[in-house]
Amino acid sequence: MSPHPATDWDQLQDRFYRKQEVYKMLWKHMDLSKYMIAGASYGGPIAMIRDDKKVLTLQKQQPVKPTIYLYTSAGKLMEQLQWDKGRIIKMGWTDAEQLVVVLEDGTIRLYDIHGDFTGFSLGKEAKDHSVIDCQIWGTGLVALTGNFKLIALTNFEEPRPRLMADPGLNEPPHSWTLIPPQYTLSRHVEVLLATGSTILTVDVIESQNQNLLQGPFTRMDVSPNGKFLALFTNEGKLMVVSTDFSKNLSEFPTKSQVPPQQLVWCGTDSVVLYWDQLLLMVGPFGDWVRYPYDDDIHLIPEIDGVRIISSDKCEFLQKVPNVTEEIFKIGSTDPAAMLYDALEHFDKRSPKADENIRSIRPELADAVDACIEAAGHEFSAVRQRSLLKAAAFGKTFLESYNSDRFVEMCQIVRVLNSVRYFEIGIPITYTQLISFIFKPFASMKDNLFIKNFYRYLRITPDALIDRLINRHHHLLALRICEYLKTRTDRVLIHWACSKASNIKKSTDDEETICRMIVEKLANKPGLSYAEIARTAHKVGQPKLATRLLDYEPRAADQVPLLMSMQEDELALIKAIESGDTDLVYLVMLHLKRKLPLGEFFRIINNKPMACNLLEVYCKQQDLKLLNDFYYQDDRRVESANIAILESYNQRDLTERINKLKVALKWYQDDKEHSFEAKAIDENIKLLQSQSQLEKEMNQRLIGLPLSETVHKCIIANQHSKANKLKSDFKIPDKRFWWIKLKALVEMRDWDELDRFSKSKKSPIGYEPFVEECIKATQQSEAAKYIQKCEPAVRPGLYIKIGDFRAAAQEALALKDIQLLREIRSKCANQIIAQELDAYIAQATTK
Repeated sequence: MSPHPATDWDQLQDRFYRKQEVYKMLWKHMDLSKYMIAGASYGGPIAMIRDDKKVLTLQKQQPVKPTIYLYTSAGKLMEQLQWDKGRIIKMGWTDAEQLVVVLEDGTIRLYDIHGDFTGFSLGKEAKDHSVIDCQIWGTGLVALTGNFKLIALTNFEEPRPRLMADPGLNEPPHSWTLIPPQYTLSRHVEVLLATGSTILTVDVIESQNQNLLQGPFTRMDVSPNGKFLALFTNEGKLMVVSTDFSKNLSEFPTKSQVPPQQLVWCGTDSVVLYWDQLLLMVGPFGDWVRYPYDDDIHLIPEIDGVRIISSDKCEFLQKVPNVTEEIFKIGSTDPAAMLYDALEHFDKRSPKADENIRSIRPELADAVDACIEAAGHEFSAVRQRSLLKAAAFGKTFLESYNSDRFVEMCQIVRVLNSVRYFEIGIPITYTQLISFIFKPFASMKDNLFIKNFYRYLRITPDALIDRLINRHHHLLALRICEYLKTRTDRVLIHWACSKASNIKKSTDDEETICRMIVEKLANKPGLSYAEIARTAHKVGQPKLATRLLDYEPRAADQVPLLMSMQEDELALIKAIESGDTDLVYLVMLHLKRKLPLGEFFRIINNKPMACNLLEVYCKQQDLKLLNDFYYQDDRRVESANIAILESYNQRDLTERINKLKVALKWYQDDKEHSFEAKAIDENIKLLQSQSQLEKEMNQRLIGLPLSETVHKCIIANQHSKANKLKSDFKIPDKRFWWIKLKALVEMRDWDELDRFSKSKKSPIGYEPFVEECIKATQQSEAAKYIQKCEPAVRPGLYIKIGDFRAAAQEALALKDIQLLREIRSKCANQIIAQELDAYIAQATTK
């Protein structure tokens, strides 16, 4: 019978901690004290290189050249990187499992797990004064230079080094750390520097002295949630303060003035210190526990604990999860513990099982949930099964329990166990999985987050799949995707890309690899081959890339790659076949820049869609190119259209008219375009008239429409000139009356408007006169023209100017009782309302 889980727990005040062995390390005789080590979070890989600060005796079979070794958490060698690039100051890992290597000259290299890298520099400041130390977090880093300046880089994907505020140091800090941007109020990285007896907080704007007196601080570390700071003083005291230094939370005397080799947080509850062969964990209330070690170890902090790497094993130290404590704590009477106990009694056929179930009946659903959640927190498959079995046992006594949680946790446990397998070596925990996959929800309170986790589980765990495929565990990634019923496209594409990129190492030829890839992806319709082809082209396999592109269903992915492969005409054909105008433009503009003009026209001439799109583009961007295109094809009418467009781009009136005359000549040569010829001729006359009027009126008129030109003349009291334009250009009476009406109202020339209305019978009627006066808020002027309108519209017009008595009189004359009542309902004046009542009575009597 397996021992009770709680027997291996260590109690610190009211909290319990457990240290579990996760792996027996696959490496042999590894002396960690000789290495610079960097471990990635979330069960990630471990990078190691011989520490050049330590004097070492050359051993047999030891490589002469420095080598960076990449191991899994189980000690399985993943990759070796021969190193001759310079002195390494620091190593760390990004959130995407890229190894960050910081060199003394300020060069940064980002390596993937297989040794491919990208590099950049921290700039002149780092190069001139060298980097003496560095702090790295998941998306950026801060480097400390030899002249004690700080250089921040907050995004590895878009590296833009920035000098932080000058801390004013004259010597290196006793210790230093940083608070990542996501945990600061300013959303900028903050650096904490221990100098003298105090700490300086530095960001990009200022350096602030916290005025502490307990220093010097020889070690410090920020908690995973960015709220707390652990400090080790020169006198051997461990302090925990808030990161804003407003609270001193605890102090613990370690009785050792020698600084620990490592100081890290175990989750957010306790602090772990490591000296040679001694691990000390200090709880929040000053309780402590010691763990002796025979060999050197390395600590890798996680959000919920600490990974402990030694020469022979990998262990995980963590606070016992609350649900696990409720179930397995000795003497626990929590409903979940009673349910777990009931299952044991049931297996023994003891009636105590029924008693337990009856005693927790009101809390049975919560007990089932707790057993389900506790199963996720266990590394032991035996204990996972027993907890899930207890949950299943409890479910049978519930009439309406949603089993989705149970099913989903079974899936989680299977996924966790598969990636934890020693050949894979990713010892990720349930808490880390939640945080890792659903980082957008990390700000939620823990209990609320756990309750809502099941709702978000159906989202593909892309981050975990990415880690597997980056390690080339494609089969496992594929099986997990299939098991979770999520899309497998990314896995298959990554597998195919790795096949294409490793063709030089393979014994198969291009044709065989192409067939292998196509057969594997054949049952995945719509899957993109462009990325695979791009990879093949990048590694110098153009034939394989071309073959693969034949299977690409999306032209938007296919065409740009064809262009990069110099298959220009084929790219244009594929773009036209796709019907995507943006793609066609992309190829045409590329061809225009690349080819001589004649060759460019030759390629697009027999492709109608390309010709049409070229015309549209040139009309907006390049009329000269369009003119050349029409000229080589002898298209005179189109050339005339271009002349018209060019005329409007001319500032000089003479040049504009000359361009229009050229267009007029080309149109006159074609009888089918007589209308266009007449329109251009009138336009030339209008421009000449406007030129003359500009000189006489001292107003800008050239280029205005005919109607607006007439309007300007009337506004300037040049009625004779307006009448002349009407006569010269045969403006219809209705149009002219509308123009003059609007102009006179705009001028507020009511006398002229009155004379104009009486000059002859209005071709547009008199309602427009009323409406325009109302718009100008001139109700009295509007009233002058209402009687000239048709009787049927007069009541409505009187209502608009607020004359309800006149409106009622007109309605009475029309014998429209309904209209009278409507007018009465709108009238607020009581005196007039009484008159309207009389009108209604009079109309009703008749």
